Amino acid sequence: MGLFDDLSRFLENRLEEFLRNNPHLELEALLEQLREQEEDTLKLIADLKVQEQRSQDDILSTAQEIQRWHIRVQKAKNAKRPDLAAAAQEREAALLRQGNVLWGQMQGLKERITQAQELLHKIQVRRQEVQAKATEAQANRARAQAQTKTQQRIDTSGWSSASSYNRSFDDLEEKFRRWETEAELEQMKRDMGK
Repeated sequence: MGLFDDLSRFLENRLEEFLRNNPHLELEALLEQLREQEEDTLKLIADLKVQEQRSQDDILSTAQEIQRWHIRVQKAKNAKRPDLAAAAQEREAALLRQGNVLWGQMQGLKERITQAQELLHKIQVRRQEVQAKATEAQANRARAQAQTKTQQRIDTSGWSSASSYNRSFDDLEEKFRRWETEAELEQMKRDMGK
């Protein structure tokens, strides 16, 4: 385990170093993480809403059962059957307790849905902020690359100017050599003609 822990720490450190040296990638990684959190939160909200619907269905079913047993209690009392009336009242009371539990569970689900929706909103706001930073960083990188290319063109065109300057200088050098050679030949001809 020690070797794997060391390797894991080493890789985490290298990753952190890499991300520090490439902040735009860190923003992209953060964006991806926020997208995953948003997706997970949306799934949680959907799951909680399904549970809430089931809970509401259970409460409605329990309420109908309570109503049915309440009618039975009245029928047993009217028929002067205290034994059935008492048993029906016990069943009605048990259903009421069950209904209260179900109601509490539904309220808890509603609260969790509200919290998940607040979390989703915070994640979405954070993702928009990070997206704006990523867009800004990308624009800055593009500007920096454009400036680098412009500087390279200036440097290259500077060399081109120097090169054309050297060519024109070489042309002038050539003209002077010819002129000097011709002058020397003329001088030699005069010297020989004497």
